[in-house]
Amino acid sequence: MISISDIVKSYGNFGNKNQVLKGISLQIADGDFVVILGASGSGKSTFLNVISGLERPDSGSVVYGTSDITKLTDEKLTKFRKDNIGFIFQQYYLLPNMTVEKNVRMGADLTGNREFKEMITAVGLEDKTGKYPSELSGGEQQRVSVARALAKKPKVLFLDEPTGALDEQTGRQVLDYICRLHKEYGFTIVMVTHNQNIAEMANTVVKMNSGKIAAVYANEKQKTAYEIGW
Repeated sequence: MISISDIVKSYGNFGNKNQVLKGISLQIADGDFVVILGASGSGKSTFLNVISGLERPDSGSVVYGTSDITKLTDEKLTKFRKDNIGFIFQQYYLLPNMTVEKNVRMGADLTGNREFKEMITAVGLEDKTGKYPSELSGGEQQRVSVARALAKKPKVLFLDEPTGALDEQTGRQVLDYICRLHKEYGFTIVMVTHNQNIAEMANTVVKMNSGKIAAVYANEKQKTAYEIGW
């Protein structure tokens, strides 16, 4: 369980502060698939950064189980992310001088996982292990980033607009891989998107507007990546 209470986050100096998050509270159950939905500027990416430990809030708490990560030292927070958290972004952030296998292994090495090759197979790239990012399509590169994030066996996977740079066919394929791996391994998913259609794949949908949560609801039926509109 992730318990988020009264999160406030601002940017800027004392005389010109912009409050982005305005006292947000939320509960995320273990194994849930949560989509944070909102327009550009709603605060959704900042919220993801705070609850994942990439940024610290001005005030409030983010508690994983019994551990409040807002109270951890920088060193302990880095270790917490390494041991528990996976990230997938719109940009792939692959190392261009490393092959598919080495990029994925880099994620696995963070937690000593020696079975990282199963993730390469799980995203359908077993025949691309020796290829470099420049030799792959955009969808293949994003699948490498999925495999790399999951190779460390995270408890929670955070995704920020993971299909934003992909065409429809490739975007559906990547989402399908993510959902199948979620069902197989049981990790928690928290995904930020502005796409209402993708929200139909989630179990829980959190709608944000102007730095606040406007609504939280559960989908009665979760659609697959090939059933949603685009």
